[in-house]
Amino acid sequence: MTTKELKLRLVQAGKKIVIWERKHMNRSFENKIDAANKSIKALLKEQKFYIDYFQREYRWEKKHIKLLVEDLTTAFLKSYNRNDNRSSVANYQSYYLGPVVLSVNAENGEKSIIDGQQRITSITLLLIYLNHLQMETCSKVSIGELILSEKYGKKSFNMTDIQREPCLKSLFNEGKYNVKEKDSETAKNMVARYDDIAQAFPEELTEIALPYFIDWFIEKVVIVEIIAYSDENAYMIFETMNDRGLNLTPTEMLKGYVLSKITKTEQRNEVNAVWEKQIQELHKYNETADQTFFQTWFRSKYASSIRPGKVGSENQDFELIGSQFHNWFKDKHRELLKLYTSDDFYEFFKTQFPFFAKWYVKSWDAQCEFDNKASHLYYVNYWGIAESLQDPLLLAAINYGDTVEIAKMKLDFVARFIETFTVRRAVNYRKFGQTSIKYTMFNLVKLIRSNKLIELGENLASESDNIKEAWDGIMNFGLHGQNRKFVKHLLSRISSYLDSIVGKESNYASYHHPNGRQFEIEHIWGNIFDEHRDEFKDEQDFQICRNSIGALLLLPNGTNQSFGSDKYEEKINHYLKENVYAQTLNSKYYEKNPNFLKSIAVENLGFTPHAEFNKADIIERRKLVQRICEQIWSTDFYRVEAGQ
Repeated sequence: MTTKELKLRLVQAGKKIVIWERKHMNRSFENKIDAANKSIKALLKEQKFYIDYFQREYRWEKKHIKLLVEDLTTAFLKSYNRNDNRSSVANYQSYYLGPVVLSVNAENGEKSIIDGQQRITSITLLLIYLNHLQMETCSKVSIGELILSEKYGKKSFNMTDIQREPCLKSLFNEGKYNVKEKDSETAKNMVARYDDIAQAFPEELTEIALPYFIDWFIEKVVIVEIIAYSDENAYMIFETMNDRGLNLTPTEMLKGYVLSKITKTEQRNEVNAVWEKQIQELHKYNETADQTFFQTWFRSKYASSIRPGKVGSENQDFELIGSQFHNWFKDKHRELLKLYTSDDFYEFFKTQFPFFAKWYVKSWDAQCEFDNKASHLYYVNYWGIAESLQDPLLLAAINYGDTVEIAKMKLDFVARFIETFTVRRAVNYRKFGQTSIKYTMFNLVKLIRSNKLIELGENLASESDNIKEAWDGIMNFGLHGQNRKFVKHLLSRISSYLDSIVGKESNYASYHHPNGRQFEIEHIWGNIFDEHRDEFKDEQDFQICRNSIGALLLLPNGTNQSFGSDKYEEKINHYLKENVYAQTLNSKYYEKNPNFLKSIAVENLGFTPHAEFNKADIIERRKLVQRICEQIWSTDFYRVEAGQ
């Protein structure tokens, strides 16, 4: 948000408060209202915020936290120059994060959050993540006091809620929290969103730029703090702040412009009816789905430029569509969409608008419900890239008039590339936040735009071959505090793939997001260093090996807990009752299934049983995982599926 826009928002907020104060100026001190713009540091330092019972749950979704991280980091990078001194951050552009409404208890001064709890919780999670991130750097910024503070020798979190305490404490101290079935919705969401932050945070900000970003985040990100001195008045302010009145949305402004360009009344009415029907369908998903659709559609099929990563660079098509697509359309419909006449507008919005809206929705559906014919869409819903890049990429190759079969295959092709990209990055400990990959993905959007199916397969196969991160990263890959979500994704893919080879009725959803039993990551070794002291010089080396991908499985929740610390010799017979990937550790599986090794798909994988499970066995199992990954994500997929 620009400084000009920030000032305008602050003035507008101030006007609302002034109007409200004038209406109630004859009341007592309890009706006093204070409003001031505050930095994150000023808002949170040594403060305590109590959360009212009626809004206790934290419900932000992955898309919300990822968008927050993307917006903040993009705004910072617009000003940042690696040659700057840290003092230069004081002159960086500010960012407006929105208002919070607080009610102050006149007797004890306690502050209750009336509006803004979701935002403050998310800020706290980001601060915790940044605090852990900077522990490995030389230059550190003091931000612990923005997360928790000390009074009379007792430390407590600034977000005061007994349900959050164990989760926040674990995240703050260890950077992780093991979710329990009895945990609240808030605790479960906080852990998931913390993991999303770790995934979305740009790699280029984790080293030299990190203290600059933290300085900017706590000093230059602005929140309007609105304080009322009675709950009644606080709730009235909350209602006022959320009353949108008759303000037009970007979609409504685009509609008005489009209809104004159609001169024939009958055609205008026809397009208006089409428009209303499509918007209603999109709103079944969420109230802003119409806006994200237009952003996706215009970026996927027409955007020709993106802002360079240089300080002070101007926004280009990609950014302008994201912020004001209705204005971008007005400026570019001749140049990029080739819409000149009334008939052009009529034909385009009567036919292409509903066609691409339909496939945008179908893409969403396939991401939410497993479909064997478009399974990769489901995978990228759990392990994909930022929606601002992923959605345009998915829609880019579809042509108006494509059959259902071809369009679905194109979506699946692109989703497969996205998953290949993210998995290969992840096993090499590389991030893929929006800012670090947006140029790569935008160039890919332009490359595959309107491709025919065979051409699309060739392009995606070539791009897959050119991914810098190789599969041999598997040999050094393992579980750590912030990648549990990915490890489960990888093991779910491996387990379901091997099950499918032998004809078992299970799929990815059976392991990753089951309706029945919950599967958890199983360590084949118990956490007992003494049992393996002869193979390791210290416990750290033992833990690295124990957590490596070759020493992990998926087992049903409860099963892994019941014999998690048992020795391997005691576990191996239990594994014979589980999924194929676990069963292959036991020699009896091969005896009972003699045709397993004769399968063409299995033959080149080189399975072998493990009577013992020592360090050398784990290394062999890692090599097996690498071979399985190379087979799962082979580029032969594109040629086979396209019928070449």
